[in-house]
Amino acid sequence: MEAAKFELTRADLRFADILAQGRDGRMVLIVEVKATELESREAKQKVISQLKSYLEAANTNIPFAMLVDLEDIEIFQGDNASLSTKPIASLKTADVLRHYDAEFGNKRIFELYLTTLVEAWLRDLAYCWKSKNPPASEQLAGIGLLQQLEGGTTRQEVALGSTLR
Repeated sequence: MEAAKFELTRADLRFADILAQGRDGRMVLIVEVKATELESREAKQKVISQLKSYLEAANTNIPFAMLVDLEDIEIFQGDNASLSTKPIASLKTADVLRHYDAEFGNKRIFELYLTTLVEAWLRDLAYCWKSKNPPASEQLAGIGLLQQLEGGTTRQEVALGSTLR
């Protein structure tokens, strides 16, 4: 009997905008970035569902998930396929990212650039490369995320797994 062969294509995979790992290489945060303002509850719920699907596809425990749009940064408690229904922390995007681009909020921001700014912030939290106390350090320490980011790294466009079940 011949074994079935499956070939995964890009369409079969789920891609996280940013994945943050702790110093031990363990995944600690998955991030979805949208260069729009998710004003409607339905739009936000759709993106939160997308984050849940990323947690499922990752096939490992990731304790935090983050949703970033032009208005807000919301952090959720996560694990495998579940995600807290309400954010455990909420920050104003401009307050955080203006530290990395002084004109943030005064010019048009595209998704790739927004993703790059978020990644710069996360790396600053991990290594304090730009400032001794990066924006929102205290809030992230209060929920336990900062401690897990310290000494870690980030990656963009990470393939998380197959949608084949």
